[in-house]
Amino acid sequence: DAALAAGLAHVQGDAVIPMDVDLQDPPELLVDMVKAWQSGYRVVNAVRQDRSSDGWVKRQSARGFYALVNRLSTYPMPKNVGDFRLMDARVVQHLNAMEERIRFNKGLVAWLGYASTDIYYTRPKRAAGTTKWKAWSLWNFALDGITGSSTLPLRIWSYAGGLLALIAIIYATFIVGRTLVLGVDQPGYASIMAVVLVLGSANMLALGILGEYVGRISIEVRRRPLFLVDTVQDLPAQRSQDIAPSKTTRQHVWG
Repeated sequence: DAALAAGLAHVQGDAVIPMDVDLQDPPELLVDMVKAWQSGYRVVNAVRQDRSSDGWVKRQSARGFYALVNRLSTYPMPKNVGDFRLMDARVVQHLNAMEERIRFNKGLVAWLGYASTDIYYTRPKRAAGTTKWKAWSLWNFALDGITGSSTLPLRIWSYAGGLLALIAIIYATFIVGRTLVLGVDQPGYASIMAVVLVLGSANMLALGILGEYVGRISIEVRRRPLFLVDTVQDLPAQRSQDIAPSKTTRQHVWG
């Protein structure tokens, strides 16, 4: 994705289409992508409708990845879409403005939220050479995509920590109450278990609180814009005067 970011930073034109140079991304699809862009779409995704050229493990892992990341992410990504897509110049401009160091472009394009459409195609088998994407590289890439698209895993542990802490406190209370009512079965058992459970519940609560703050830090350091402005339409002069706030209204609004 760093190489792709470098290309997007130097490219010029009204629309941009990244594609693999091994011809697995068919050039003849460009005509349909441009037609869809001219009809008003800012993003045109090339969707692989048939992944029979991939091995069984890769197909299943890709299916699991998209299912997981779309369940966790607030901004779902289209399935079976790589970097082969058409992007309007405005989309590229916003992508270049992103300051994230660990980039996951498929997630960034989905986050932008521009109007998009899909074009389906069958990706041919590789004619020559071998892929540079080994299992370990794909695993690390998937981790980048999940952690870059959602902070939900941290929030899940916040809820899990709170729930486990509640269970621990209830069980510690039960042990102490049982000992007070029925007496001591084993000397020291109740006191040790109560201390361990209380301290464990405190650790789980602290873990949940830390997770919430780490999630917010993760969002802040990405420095994504709070909003994106596509177009600005000026109101006619007469209409602007009609809706301009009066002096009294300004005083009321501004205090």
